[in-house]
Amino acid sequence: MGLIERAFTLVFGNGRNVVKETAEVFQENAEAASAREVKLQGAALAQFGDEFNQPVRGLFDRVMDAINRLPRPALALGTLGLFVSAMVDPVWFAARMQGVALVPEPLWWLLGAIVSFYFGARHQAKGQEFQRHVTRTLAMTPRVVGNLQTLDSLERGAQRPAMAGTGADAVLTLDSLETANNPALADWARDADQGR
Repeated sequence: MGLIERAFTLVFGNGRNVVKETAEVFQENAEAASAREVKLQGAALAQFGDEFNQPVRGLFDRVMDAINRLPRPALALGTLGLFVSAMVDPVWFAARMQGVALVPEPLWWLLGAIVSFYFGARHQAKGQEFQRHVTRTLAMTPRVVGNLQTLDSLERGAQRPAMAGTGADAVLTLDSLETANNPALADWARDADQGR
């Protein structure tokens, strides 16, 4: 009994738990992690609350805050507006995009750097890739215009009733009685003749 008692004292003695301490080396203590997470969330909420508990600011500060909040919604709504304008008036949209295609590449780099800096972690390659996509899309403009003209003519044609052919009755009768070369019918006729 003394040997077992000594082994338990070695593992669990002096208020220690060697098994628990060893396990925590390989896996995080969930209770301690939850306590740290609660502390972190409380600190973050306190920081957010402090931002709104500032003393009353002047008109200039409020105007600058409003201006700082404009670029993201303006870019998002502007991009949606481009999609709408492309559907409403494709030729007008293509003309605007043709102007965008003429912007020199260094200016695209500058715009990409500014937007990357403002929004954080956007890369210049994305801007250059966008320019290549715009150029490819603009190359499809003549085909789109042709498709629109075809659709327009189909729409006008659907509103007008179709007219029947006005050929001579004798020609129409002969056309309807003339048999075409049908291999299946020829085989059937040959089989029918052989069966007699």
